This record gives sequence, C-alpha cells and structure tokens, in this order.
Amino acid sequence: MARTEMLKLPDVLAEIGMSRAAFYRMRARGKAPKLIKLPNGQLRCRRHDLDQWLESHEQTAAA
Repeated sequence: MARTEMLKLPDVLAEIGMSRAAFYRMRARGKAPKLIKLPNGQLRCRRHDLDQWLESHEQTAAA
C-alpha cells in the first residue's frame, strides 16, 4: 500500500496562494480543506484531500 503524501501547512498555503490569516478565517467557517492535527500541534493536509478541495472549487467557463 502506497503511503499518502502529507503536506505541511506552509506548503498548502504556498500552493493555494493564501495567507495564513485568510486560511484560518476560512477554516473557522468550515470552508478549508480537511486537516489533521498531530499530537505536537502541527497541521498536515493529505495531498488527496487538497486536490479534492481544489477540484470542488473549480469554475467552468460560462457558455
């Protein structure tokens, strides 16, 4: 079984082009991608969850 890639929060922020403050506001509203909180308090995001979240926010061109 392949191991799932886990992204650190700074990597997620860089990929989506968002500030930490804006991300935390979005997270408070329940609109951010799923995160995993490690016992040491650090946050991780599975690559699959981030990709799914990005796909769910794609907009199709108006016809």
